Amino acid sequence: MNDTEQFGVHWSFWLVTALLLIWNVMGAMNFVMQMNPEIVSSYRDTEQAIIRGRPLWATFGFGLSVFGGTLGCIFLLLKKSIALYIFVASLVGSIMAVVHSLTLNISFGIGEIIGIILLPVAISGFLVWYAKYTQNKGWVSNT
Repeated sequence: MNDTEQFGVHWSFWLVTALLLIWNVMGAMNFVMQMNPEIVSSYRDTEQAIIRGRPLWATFGFGLSVFGGTLGCIFLLLKKSIALYIFVASLVGSIMAVVHSLTLNISFGIGEIIGIILLPVAISGFLVWYAKYTQNKGWVSNT
């Protein structure tokens, strides 16, 4: 068993997918916490401005991003090809949320640029690529 496990996929499939599931679950928890004004008041000023000024379409995008990413990772762990389409929707949601953040008149620090703008879109894009990669490797069923 040099490159594969007993389930016919490389061990990295389980590691990568599990880590990305944790990332998306944390995002989903963050989404839920942002519905509580008391919790939001403990966030940094930049984050509060994004949350409080977020229109419905950007809130929908954020939810689509994190809940879609979570669901997609679950389907990927189940080795279902539908994960790819869910990840595409999640990427669209990430872009929607980031577009809103970029339209605000806020001076972002480097950490915020990475954590709020670049990382969510990059990880969503990676998930789309990785789901396609796993299909091409035959690790995920095409049904």
